[in-house]
Amino acid sequence: MVFLENGVNDIFVINEMIVVEGRKDTVSIKRAVEADTIETNGSAVGESVLKQIELAAKRRGVIVFTDPDYAGNRIRQIVSKRVPGCKHAFIKKADANPKQRGKSVGVEHASPDAIREALLAVRTEQLEPFAAQMTVADLMEAGLLSGKGARSRRERLGEHLSIGYANGKQLLKRLHIFRITPEEFNEAVRWINKQEESELE
Repeated sequence: MVFLENGVNDIFVINEMIVVEGRKDTVSIKRAVEADTIETNGSAVGESVLKQIELAAKRRGVIVFTDPDYAGNRIRQIVSKRVPGCKHAFIKKADANPKQRGKSVGVEHASPDAIREALLAVRTEQLEPFAAQMTVADLMEAGLLSGKGARSRRERLGEHLSIGYANGKQLLKRLHIFRITPEEFNEAVRWINKQEESELE
């Protein structure tokens, strides 16, 4: 992201193409930053859209910025499989909540500040072989795989590390893909524990 000071209005310019789910997401993105988007128009992600993303990845780079839900995660997986090495931006679920009841969470509901925050914390998938540093035992010990509150702890971990929510099966893979170090992981777990302690007071 390039930050340009422009007198009264400061402008954030994104060089990469941002992959979003639909037109309303594009509108929200453009309220927050100066950027071009590719819309998937649903979680199926057609061949023509994938070809656009492939071209964008070669020419400008790609940031996948989808909703924090099952469909958004499915789009990330489809794009990552076809175009490895993409960058990913994750919006916090709380920032993606709709103001009207009955609507699903989405980037379209996020404020410009929340969108910029997510883009500033963008993570890149790593393609080179990686000596895994985190283990299933680490996740179990941190209360992230089973037991009361494991899902909530995974949500907080994903938001704190800017890697988004992952279910128990996918969490270890996501930690490895984004090269989360044991130090980062342990710091995040300590932060989660403090959050939970403060809520009990």
